[in-house]
Amino acid sequence: MINHHMNHENSGNIHFILISASLIAIYVYIHAAQLSSKIYRKWPIYRYGCFMAGILCVTLTITDPLAGLSHMDFRAHMISHLLLGMLGPLLIALSSPLTLFLRSIHISWARRISRVLKSRFFQFLTHPVTTSTLNIGGLWVLYTTNLYVAMQHHFLLHIIVHFHIFTAGYLFTISMIYTEPTPHKHSFMDRAVVMVLAFAGHGILSKYIYAHPPDGVSPVQGQIGSLMMYYGGDVIDLALIFVFCLQWFYATRPRSLMTT
Repeated sequence: MINHHMNHENSGNIHFILISASLIAIYVYIHAAQLSSKIYRKWPIYRYGCFMAGILCVTLTITDPLAGLSHMDFRAHMISHLLLGMLGPLLIALSSPLTLFLRSIHISWARRISRVLKSRFFQFLTHPVTTSTLNIGGLWVLYTTNLYVAMQHHFLLHIIVHFHIFTAGYLFTISMIYTEPTPHKHSFMDRAVVMVLAFAGHGILSKYIYAHPPDGVSPVQGQIGSLMMYYGGDVIDLALIFVFCLQWFYATRPRSLMTT
C-alpha cells in the first residue's frame, strides 16, 4: 500500500476549486442551452443529462472519499480511472459542449474558432491514431513505469496525470464518434480498425497489471483492480461501440428508409 504524503491543506483547496468549477460548468451549460434554444432548434434534453452525469463522474474522482482512497487503494484508483478516463469523457462527448459553445457566441468568434479547428495542428491532435496513442499509450506509461508511484507523492504530478487521463479519453472518444463539428473526418472503417486496436491495447494492459501490478500495489489489489479495468472497461466500450454503430447505420442506410 502506498503512503500518502501530500499536503492535505493544499489538496483540500484544489478540490474546492475543482468542485466549484464543476458546478459553474453545469450552470453555464444549462444557461447556454436555454439561450441557444430560443434562437436555434431546441437543445435535446438528453444532452443536459449526459453533461451533468459526465461532470458528476469527473467530480467524484476529485472529491473524498474516492479521491482519498485512490491514493492508498488500487481498486479505488481503478474506479477513478474508469470514471475519469472512460465514462466521463463519453457522457460529456454525447452532450456536445463544443457545438453548444459555438451556438452561444457571436458568429464572428464562432468563425474564428472554426478556422482554428480546421488547422493542421487540430487535424493531427484529433486523428484517431494520435488520440489512441495518447489514451492507451499514456496508460501503459502510467502503469508500467515509476510514474504511478511518483504521482502518489507529488500533488502537482497527480493533477497533471489526471488531467491527461481525462483529456486523452475525451479526445479519443470524439475522434471515434463525431458528436461535434469535425472538419477532418475519417471513414467509419478506418475508425473501427483503430478502435479495435485501442480496445485490444487496453485489454492487454489490464491482463499485464494482473500479473505485474505497479510498484507499491499488493498482488491482491492489483488483480482485483485489473479485473475492474478489464470488465468495467468492456461495459463502457460497448456503450461507445453502440453509439458508433448507430451513427454508421444512420450514415449508410438507404434514403428510402430515412423518408418513411
